[in-house]
Amino acid sequence: MSTATWLEAWGIDLEAGLCPACDHRFLYPAGDARSLCPLCFQADLIPLDVEEEYLPYVRPPELALPFAISETRFAEQADAFTRAIPFAPADLTPQNLRQRTQRLYLSRWLVDADVEAEFQAEVGFDYQVVSHRERYAGGRWQTEEVQEDRVRWEPRAGRLQRQYTNVPVPALAEEAEWQRQLGVYNLDGATPYEPEELTGTTLTLPDRSPADAWPDAVPSVRQSAQEECRQAARADHIRDFRWSPVYGERNWTQFLRPVFATYYRDDEGRPQPVFLNGQTGQISGVRRASMLRARRIALGVGIAAALVLLVALIL
Repeated sequence: MSTATWLEAWGIDLEAGLCPACDHRFLYPAGDARSLCPLCFQADLIPLDVEEEYLPYVRPPELALPFAISETRFAEQADAFTRAIPFAPADLTPQNLRQRTQRLYLSRWLVDADVEAEFQAEVGFDYQVVSHRERYAGGRWQTEEVQEDRVRWEPRAGRLQRQYTNVPVPALAEEAEWQRQLGVYNLDGATPYEPEELTGTTLTLPDRSPADAWPDAVPSVRQSAQEECRQAARADHIRDFRWSPVYGERNWTQFLRPVFATYYRDDEGRPQPVFLNGQTGQISGVRRASMLRARRIALGVGIAAALVLLVALIL
């Protein structure tokens, strides 16, 4: 991809970097100073040529979620994370977490797919049956009206020709781990991508190709097709959905999710990353206590106890 193509597709001149420690690739606006890797914080990024073939998955973004966490909310979460660690390392302070923060976008694929298929299914319609039952109460028989909900199932078959747009698909191999740490993002708040959103922000490049990610999109496309068939039949339920899809042209873009990335250093000086969901404020990171501090405090308590005992013996 030439520099002119970058500008046309992304609306901004970009540079690329590689972390030699964790092997992740990143994009960021040209001219922005980038040093530490925003994922592992173990090494400085190595500049890459954006026109080289080792940047294969650089489709431009289509949608992005804005950074919605205020400074106050960030400070509260940083303070809570620090206080949750007994005998926290000396380097772990809310001030350090805030000062070292980098804005980061996590990539996710969005795919538009054309589909033609023949389908068969059973669709269900809710209805009520009214019956009566007798019961003996108060010394006499009483008749009660009973309403029972039932579903009437009918077969349906047909052919559909549709385009399903913006189907989200994992673009990162560690997607499951990111969801565990940061929770699920609400896609309803997404807005069309604007080049200004990359200012001061680093973007993780996908490490899964569209060909590798496509099988993860198929269940979502099938679910959408099944729901559309139910709606077309004006039914309340659908089951035993079978189809024979033929997929046509597919268009791949990216969806950007906001993350605040920071770190602290443990007793051995190793960086421990801390990540905060830029939409919800959920914070996650390795909570590593300081054994040096714990021993120091234990030693101080022991000396104080010994002095108290000594004074008691003398008295």
